[in-house]
Amino acid sequence: MKKRRKWYIPLCLLALMILVFYGYTCVYYRADPSALAALETDEEVVVSKTDQGWFFDGPSDEDLLVFYPGAKVEEVAYAPLLHRLAGKGMDVCLVKMPFRLAFFGLNKATAVFEKYDHKNKYVGGHSLGGAMAANYAASHGSLLQGAILLAAYPVKALDDDLMLLSIYGSEDGVLSMDKIKDGRQYAPEQYYEDVIEGGNHAYFGNYGEQRGDGESRISREEQQEQTVTYIKEKVQSRESGGQIP
Repeated sequence: MKKRRKWYIPLCLLALMILVFYGYTCVYYRADPSALAALETDEEVVVSKTDQGWFFDGPSDEDLLVFYPGAKVEEVAYAPLLHRLAGKGMDVCLVKMPFRLAFFGLNKATAVFEKYDHKNKYVGGHSLGGAMAANYAASHGSLLQGAILLAAYPVKALDDDLMLLSIYGSEDGVLSMDKIKDGRQYAPEQYYEDVIEGGNHAYFGNYGEQRGDGESRISREEQQEQTVTYIKEKVQSRESGGQIP
């Protein structure tokens, strides 16, 4: 009987942990109808489902961004932002993460980069997805031209050959500014921050409002448009050998 109890208690604890984890991951931010509409192909961008998630194929074959979604956010919530970016000339692979948590799929970008032969490769993401993208960049610098973080920060040093973009909203109530400041010590020489005035944490995606976030003073569309413009400006300037302001 004592032997049985020795096994029974750990098994019950394990079962309880699995149930708690399952319950935690079942509650997540869902993409709104406008996000689902952005999964449709149009004149500028061909959208297709892949083994890794979704691929947004725009007019250029030079630049590729692998994008990691935020924690507990349905990945297709980022379709409007990434569709816009692809239309401006940067192809994007939106990665679907196990349990919608990017630390379970940290190295998923490798399979994408092996599949496509774009000249310039970038990794990026939003919130936890951005932090995990930065970790990937820190250990795969030779594969990449840079990393693009939305409301996120690095916790490991990046190679100085890389470019790092950090973009966040002035009204972000989720992002820790202390961690943004701490993250600057790990940034390469080519490090650029852009604060979107009036923007918040959730408006990089289309999944409604986020708990604890600040109230945005601009529209979701405006925040995403500014984000796309800033990314393309910095990427084009780097690749043309120009000075990045």
